Amino acid sequence: MKTRIISAIIMTIIFLPILILGGVPYIVVGSILALLGLYELLRLEKVPFLMKIISYILCLFIIISDFLIKDFNSFNYYLIMGMFLLYSIIMIINSDLEKYDYKKCLWLLMSTLMIGFMFKNFINVRVVESLSLNNISNLYTVLYLFLITITTDSFALFCGKLFGKHKLIPKVSPNKTIEGSVGGTIFGTILPVVFLMIVGYKISILVVVKTFILTIICAFGDLFFSSIKRFHGIKDFSNLIPGHGGILDRLDSILFVVSAYIIMVNIL
Repeated sequence: MKTRIISAIIMTIIFLPILILGGVPYIVVGSILALLGLYELLRLEKVPFLMKIISYILCLFIIISDFLIKDFNSFNYYLIMGMFLLYSIIMIINSDLEKYDYKKCLWLLMSTLMIGFMFKNFINVRVVESLSLNNISNLYTVLYLFLITITTDSFALFCGKLFGKHKLIPKVSPNKTIEGSVGGTIFGTILPVVFLMIVGYKISILVVVKTFILTIICAFGDLFFSSIKRFHGIKDFSNLIPGHGGILDRLDSILFVVSAYIIMVNIL
């Protein structure tokens, strides 16, 4: 526990100033975190070294593409199809299908696209002004999204220990309970909405509903990455952060939350 607390304090001291600064420092740190997160996924499967290097390069390109290509949204389709063709062609010409077959090909493609686009969202929600909540800054918007993640996860754990009797999805995460999830959803909705009120945001029913949905997405993010660890028989993605595990162990929920938030911004 002591190691976990010390690590949390150090992470806060390092990350908070970068979050406040935004801009280039935030983009650089977000990109580094993305590459570390992709490393944590790719190390779970034995794939050719060349394919890992290609995946790191393409992941980084996805993240910074908005700053290189003006109309990247229309370019997404061609990028994804191009990546699919590239990964597939290399699989076919590869002489050792035992090391790189179609399953690993799809694993690499999915991992690269998922990490690339999710961390792209993680960065853009801080640096792209059009993605902020109306009338408040990108910084407050990111803090609101982090608060959803922190309160949902924390109160799910707290309520689960106090009232938990019924397992949620034991095959994926045996310690999570229905009661804990309900508690996490309630507090994960109330506290972020209160934060928005404090910073001067005009609250509406739609905002409360969006926040409620994001708390549910938060839980699914945690469960999704837990299912990957469960499948591969590991407790943590890495030991990069003492007492916490790896990058994906810490950012699993927020990656889902920011991605869902951006979808909401664009369709609602």
